[in-house]
Amino acid sequence: MIPSVRPISIEDIEQARERIKGTVLRTPLVKLDLGPDAPDIRLKLENLQPTNAYKIRGGANAVANLSDEARSKGVWTISAGNAGQGVAYAARAFGIPCTVVAIETAPHTKLDRMRALGAEIVPVSYDRAWVAAETHEFPGLDATFVHPFDNHDFIAGHGTMGLEILEDCPEVKTVICAIGGGGLITGVASAIKGLRPDVKVLGAEPETAAPYELSLREGGPRKFTDWQASFVDGAGGKSVTERMWQRMRPVTDGTITVTLDQTREAMRLIAEKSRAIAEGAGALALAAALTGKAGEGPIVCVVSGGNIDLDKFAELTTA
Repeated sequence: MIPSVRPISIEDIEQARERIKGTVLRTPLVKLDLGPDAPDIRLKLENLQPTNAYKIRGGANAVANLSDEARSKGVWTISAGNAGQGVAYAARAFGIPCTVVAIETAPHTKLDRMRALGAEIVPVSYDRAWVAAETHEFPGLDATFVHPFDNHDFIAGHGTMGLEILEDCPEVKTVICAIGGGGLITGVASAIKGLRPDVKVLGAEPETAAPYELSLREGGPRKFTDWQASFVDGAGGKSVTERMWQRMRPVTDGTITVTLDQTREAMRLIAEKSRAIAEGAGALALAAALTGKAGEGPIVCVVSGGNIDLDKFAELTTA
């Protein structure tokens, strides 16, 4: 039975922080120097996590908070790469097996890293993976399911990032997170709004996959019928599910849609200014901030991940 949706409390997030403190890094918040006329932007470098993506926060908390019985069955999840790495990393720490129903078009970098962490990979199409995400089941897998975004403990783990942002930048006015399934922004926003309801929390989506913007415009969860695959494989879903709409809507203040060219430029800027590698999804927040639609700041942009093949990164940022 799928548990009902409930708000993520500050207590949930504080407990998650204690639970994952030996596994997850407190990532730095660095100022992006773009010149005197540019907005005040800080980068939350989640690409520096052990798995090079924020998903380790949720994966570690979700696996750690399972009962002994549930954990003894092993775990499985669905992923384009980053959630799979986070859950596999946590599973390895507990010495239990992990299976990842992986989107077959995921970059080889992500697939190879999941295997290196001991995960068994079951490759499927994007559409098949999305069905599994909506139904919370996959034929032939009897392990304990750890949903990559629609999971209370997973989201609470991501909320720990929001606590760090407020502690390191108490003057923050806006926080921007990429939206894929919605777990990242729900977790961060739950922490931010729980402590500082005056701070805006905005999403960022690519023009090729912007279901949350569509859903907000039409007043309910919608499918994005013009969805296109792109190098922004770690974000931009085909739809907003009813459950994630219930989670995201109360704690977010909107979303900004950006072009693929704007995303490529943001990837280049992060590398040039901070000497850090961001994958497409990891650069969405900065791309959104640079549109001017998020205000003057201070704006915190979550650089959610850096798992991208280096040849592909070079191709995208030097074209």
